Amino acid sequence: MGLFDKLKNEFIDIIEWVDNSNDSIVWKFPRFQNEIKMGAKLTVRESQVAVFMNEGKIADVYQPGMYTLDTQNMPILSTIKGWKYGFNSPFKADIFYISTKQFIDQKWGTKNPITLSDPRFGFIELRSFGSFAFRVTDGGKFIREIAGTNENFSTEEVADQLRSMIVSKFTDALGEGNIPVEKLAGNTDELSKLGREKLNEDFLEYGLTITKFLVENISMPEELKKEIFNYSRLHAVDMNKLAQFNAANAIGDAAKNEGIGGMGVGMGVGMGMGNMVTNMFNNTGMNNQNQNNGSVPPPPPPVVQFHVVVNGAQAGPFSLQQLEVMASSGQLTKASLVWKAGMPNWLAADTQAELLSLFNNVPPPIG
Repeated sequence: MGLFDKLKNEFIDIIEWVDNSNDSIVWKFPRFQNEIKMGAKLTVRESQVAVFMNEGKIADVYQPGMYTLDTQNMPILSTIKGWKYGFNSPFKADIFYISTKQFIDQKWGTKNPITLSDPRFGFIELRSFGSFAFRVTDGGKFIREIAGTNENFSTEEVADQLRSMIVSKFTDALGEGNIPVEKLAGNTDELSKLGREKLNEDFLEYGLTITKFLVENISMPEELKKEIFNYSRLHAVDMNKLAQFNAANAIGDAAKNEGIGGMGVGMGVGMGMGNMVTNMFNNTGMNNQNQNNGSVPPPPPPVVQFHVVVNGAQAGPFSLQQLEVMASSGQLTKASLVWKAGMPNWLAADTQAELLSLFNNVPPPIG
């Protein structure tokens, strides 16, 4: 290297970043051992900011524009350095350029299912995926909290750090949205808006803003889909009807079982359903007879109803006829926790005198 080349490389007098990539967020100006000349030209283009660092600490931050570096427009760095050797002395500083443009079409998704508690279906597992867009709104915070001293920082690196936060905040949005599980797929726009609001509560602390957040799909296990479809066919959100519907399906499944065990279960469930149908028929017949005689029937006796814990979730209330069907199908056992008006706590079903007779028709275990 000649003397001219050595002198040429001694001082930096032009500082700029021409970015031809689509995914670079941070780029460190390659100063190496060179010193920056006082009076050097700093160019910061639109959708960029430049951050000067001195010994690992953030000094001055420059917005888009062209600057002649001197002590007037380097207030913080001038204070830190003190310029003991005169204002015209060259100096060393790390310069990071940060892209502030919008980075679009970033993908997110749930690696593991999100577990939610639904008052009707109990604990459910959902998966979801979509896309988001973001931009850096505070270069200093972003350098401190995310990029650190990395000389080059891409969207893939920041997206990896943000995806886990996105899933966590999206889970919160699901819980706070109060949207019935069967309507989640049809309310992705509302969930997208909630998700973006929740995300920006935390992302602003990192110097980032989520400019767009989209929920593109919400999926659930097939068995839950079938239960929701059955639920929707009842034309009303009614746990009593759902229990009756499931009990009727259990009767059909039990009737298909072969052997003595299957026959015993089918007969037991059939007897329970038969008793309920007989009672309904008798009540209807008595009402018709009273109407034909022109007499007014007396007030019906008070109906005893119990709530039941099914699969860890509260269900009901159920009438004794419905509980009889549930006992026959195995949904209600002696150990099942039940509660009715006036009881201070949940207790086992076999502690309630009204329920003891329900288990007399249930066949004992085979063996």
